Amino acid sequence: MVFSSLLFIFAFLAPQLLIYFLIKKQQTRNIVLLAFSLVFYAWGGPVYLILLLLEAFTSWLTARELSRTPYGKMKKAWLVLECTVMIGLIFVFKYTGFFAWNLQKIFGWPKVIPEIVLPIGISFYTFQLLSYVIDVYRGEVEAQPRFWKILLYASLFHQCIAGPIVRYKTVADEIDNREITAKDVSEGVRRFAVGLAKKAILANGCAQIADKLAPLTADGMSGIHGAGLWLGMFAYMLQIYLDFSAYSDMAIGMGRMVGFHYLENFDYPYTAGTVQDFWRRWHISLSTFFRDYVYIPLGGNRKGQGRTYLNLFIVWGLTGLWHGASWNYILWGLYYFIFLSIERLFLGEILKKNMITKIIGHIYTLLVVFFGWVLFRYTDSAMLFEVLKGLFGIGHSFASLEAGSVFMNNIFFLVLAVVGVFPLGKKLRTLLRRETWRSKQLVLFNTLNVIDAVVPAGLVILSVLALVGNSYNPFLYFQF
Repeated sequence: MVFSSLLFIFAFLAPQLLIYFLIKKQQTRNIVLLAFSLVFYAWGGPVYLILLLLEAFTSWLTARELSRTPYGKMKKAWLVLECTVMIGLIFVFKYTGFFAWNLQKIFGWPKVIPEIVLPIGISFYTFQLLSYVIDVYRGEVEAQPRFWKILLYASLFHQCIAGPIVRYKTVADEIDNREITAKDVSEGVRRFAVGLAKKAILANGCAQIADKLAPLTADGMSGIHGAGLWLGMFAYMLQIYLDFSAYSDMAIGMGRMVGFHYLENFDYPYTAGTVQDFWRRWHISLSTFFRDYVYIPLGGNRKGQGRTYLNLFIVWGLTGLWHGASWNYILWGLYYFIFLSIERLFLGEILKKNMITKIIGHIYTLLVVFFGWVLFRYTDSAMLFEVLKGLFGIGHSFASLEAGSVFMNNIFFLVLAVVGVFPLGKKLRTLLRRETWRSKQLVLFNTLNVIDAVVPAGLVILSVLALVGNSYNPFLYFQF
């Protein structure tokens, strides 16, 4: 069950909100949230609910013992136990097949590569529980005495598909004490509607263009030209941001509706002027997790230049591996390590000198990110090499009537998608509200309030139309 499905919207989320708001007692509301969250996890396979319960129980027990144990070897032993269990489980479920495949290629063993289904959300709730226990170890949060509340924290269905990775200290107080205002509900509905439209209309539409012009199979590549690959990968570049940020928008919106205030996870990364700035804006919760729980504990930049770059190498290798069990993801992470290292050495300061260098920096960043997404998209090395050749017109003619036709047929949609990845709408909305309030134009201000109330409903209706049949997109076929 995914957020952008009619089943989720009408048969899961709507009943959950209805029951939630019919109940007034906070603890009972928490139980409702927990029950629906466990159903959500069990939907993809009830057996994997046991894994979530095991991880939550291990973390609850470990944190409780850490809070009772004075600093020393025993306390470190509890932390090592937590890390071993959590990392071990995520390794078994996510990376066993990958490492078995590599061993088979090198040594011819094992003969059969095990096929293990990846449990929904394991990367997110494992990292959340790890951060909770480490924060208890550091004395940054109090250990939660009740197991079911840790289970609630780990299993909240809002953020299990694509984040954000929610730290316990962000929601610890809100688990027990949260007040839901009309503003919370309205902002939550608006944020969810925006995220749903991003996914159902924009991201899915971009995916259709990307799959057509930047196909994943050798057969599909046979008739593709260089211009088509550029347009297809441009559509994929839009799609992947719209996809990831849409799920975060929906998670933040659903949390806000019931009183949880999750931190922002994307801050318009395609406006970045350097690669470092891009990663301050892209999947913020993941970047800060690796910074706080891997980079800084390894020594950060406190142990000399050589150790700093080694620490960065480890972090970005792990960042790539976290995204998927394939060499292209590891290469993608190390690809960013190279550019971040270059910026750290000298390029970052050059790109910030004046307006001209800032413009150059923005173009350079977008190009780095563009080719990064090529690495990310193609898990097959032969296909990756073929696409890279095609982008530079090697082995493929560059001109393409098909690419020109697709571009012209979908130009309005692509413009709309580009607008969706930049903060133009957000800035315009903020500016209009501020200026109308400052100038005391109450009629216009109230009109904006009415628009704010109507737009989410309109976005949901358009999104539902786009989801019906999985083929009809009301914006994708505005053609000349």
